[in-house]
Amino acid sequence: MTPMVVAVVLGSALLHALWNALAHTAKDRLAAITLIATAAGLTCAAALPFLPAPNRAVWPYIAASTLLEALYSFGLVLAYKLGEFGRMYPIARGTSPLVVALVATFVVGQPMSGFEAVGIGVVSAGLLALALSNGLPTRKDLPAVLAAVGTGLAIASYTVVDGVAVRRAGTVLGYSCWIFLLQSVIVLCVTAAIRRRAFVPSLRVDTARGLGGGVISLTAYTLVLWAQTKGNLAAVATLRETSILIGAAIGALVLHEGFGRMRIAASAGVVLGILLIAH
Repeated sequence: MTPMVVAVVLGSALLHALWNALAHTAKDRLAAITLIATAAGLTCAAALPFLPAPNRAVWPYIAASTLLEALYSFGLVLAYKLGEFGRMYPIARGTSPLVVALVATFVVGQPMSGFEAVGIGVVSAGLLALALSNGLPTRKDLPAVLAAVGTGLAIASYTVVDGVAVRRAGTVLGYSCWIFLLQSVIVLCVTAAIRRRAFVPSLRVDTARGLGGGVISLTAYTLVLWAQTKGNLAAVATLRETSILIGAAIGALVLHEGFGRMRIAASAGVVLGILLIAH
């Protein structure tokens, strides 16, 4: 993987952790996720007339990715509602890399180099250690953990779908914008059905935070899509999850959720894995 691709993915990871922290710290997380989706959708609606349309062959992938992204959004809301950010974020994001690596290698047909394979293993182990740094989950934690793991599986699914499709789309920006636009429609409709009369008033809380998060979210994932056209799918997906390191730092420094020796050691392992992947 070239240094340029590594830099782009790590930049995307930073942006991704920022918008997740914005969503987690919002007073109303469902409203925040809805505003994030709305801002991204409106941005894409304004841009699409000036962008080439994706090739017709990838529209089924766009439909599948849109549904998976919507599931991911609501799964994230549930996980953040049930558990703390510093733990749910690593579990949700850390579930994805190994699943993507296995599917990319044995289904998609993108073999990894030896360094990439070892690096993915080291990063995944570090992410798991971050998720478990406060001890094994108790029975009380089970609903939150299940929500986070389910969210992680949705992440792995849309990552593979998009990793295959974006190479065939003929346009990264066009592909990305259609997914975010369609996803915003689904999220708006579902939230409106849940909130009913409280729908519009709920969007007046933390409006600036949500709208800003939407632009950050769109930028972060579009960068990843570009990287997926240049690098190995599993390696890109794993590097992207280094956003967990930033999320853990935000959880400790901003949300005062603690860091500790275990998280420091796990973070060092993740950095080592990144160096191996980027070798």
